[in-house]
Amino acid sequence: MSSPRDHDAGAAPAAARGVVLAKVSPAGASTVTDQVAVEEPLEIRVEGRSVAVVMRTPGHDRELAAGFLLSEGVVAAPSDFFEISECPGAAGEARGNVVDVLLAEGGEVDLDSLTRHVFSASSCGICGKATLDSVFGRFPPLGAAPPVRPEFLAALPDKLRAAQETFDRTGGLHASALFDAAGALVCLREDVGRHNALDKVLGNALFAGKLPLADHVLLLSGRVSFELMQKALAAGIPTVAAISAPSSLAVDFARGSGQALVGFLRGGTMNVYSGRL
Repeated sequence: MSSPRDHDAGAAPAAARGVVLAKVSPAGASTVTDQVAVEEPLEIRVEGRSVAVVMRTPGHDRELAAGFLLSEGVVAAPSDFFEISECPGAAGEARGNVVDVLLAEGGEVDLDSLTRHVFSASSCGICGKATLDSVFGRFPPLGAAPPVRPEFLAALPDKLRAAQETFDRTGGLHASALFDAAGALVCLREDVGRHNALDKVLGNALFAGKLPLADHVLLLSGRVSFELMQKALAAGIPTVAAISAPSSLAVDFARGSGQALVGFLRGGTMNVYSGRL
């Protein structure tokens, strides 16, 4: 029996693999081996019932399942879990592509209320939402986000980039990184899906008993969608910054939830869409 604190123990699965390809340039063509990010489906089950299939980069799958269930409002603390197990793969493989979550005794959830019941592509976090209204969660808004110094935020992208080991090999992964009030990197996860990378970060914080993350800053390597802001709110994160742009719905959500939202954080410049610096 495994506990949440035993999450992702053992050898980590490969996040990248070599692919033989033709490299073409003005000088001609050559055959080379390149590293590409691994993408595989993961089925998330609760009490043996399938509730989601996501396309993700293997690794930290228990964190991914826990972060997903946190952002869906199913769990809120490590004590909400009884067991999180990775089902064996085919041909005796130790790891498969299925995670089964058993809730603690007394924990009840209406599985029909879970809103992602169909195949979800790695680039889309809310594919399969039953209705538009179900996209909007019921997490209460925060108080006004505390101000963050611009120079504090400006230093974060270099720290993120320095820790992106798999991105260095493949150039094809998104990253979510959590920083504490002193600017120290607390957790970084990479994945082919933006929402998966964030779910892994949130699952890590959930297992560590750190929620809510009221004195932390979240940095995203790509664009900011509505769902990423909603996931950050589920974990109590007051400030979200991104290397790229936010969507209009992400901006509206941040302003309504009391979160600070910063985009285009590059080279010491940034756009402040919500909150104050």
